[in-house]
Amino acid sequence: MAYIVGLVLALAAGVFATVVGLDRDRGFYPTVMIVIGCLYSLFAVMGGSNKALVLEVLAGAVFVAAAVAGLRTSLWIVVIALAGHGVFDFVHPRLIDDPGVPVFWPQFCSAYDIAAAAYLAGLLKLGRIEPSPVGV
Repeated sequence: MAYIVGLVLALAAGVFATVVGLDRDRGFYPTVMIVIGCLYSLFAVMGGSNKALVLEVLAGAVFVAAAVAGLRTSLWIVVIALAGHGVFDFVHPRLIDDPGVPVFWPQFCSAYDIAAAAYLAGLLKLGRIEPSPVGV
């Protein structure tokens, strides 16, 4: 069920952003990636684990850096980062012992991330969003 909810919410959020024009700004999907990259750190704080917090901040920093790089160069990097975070969700429970992560979260988040990556890739392929900033 968590996979289905993640998939449906990602597609609903993507379609909504397109319909109302939120994703006309190149910063929209990098901002989504930054938020996604920080959520496990929030769970570490909620779980009261300093060790998990340090590890989650380090892991999240990789995805934040990818979001910034994607904004400055090519949104295809954001597609890769979103999909990569979806893979990270699958292995997260085996990599980081974070007591604050809800049981359903890795499945939900992996479905959301991969669906969001696919949606952004579709927008880029269709030319609805320019992959690179103007002048680059």
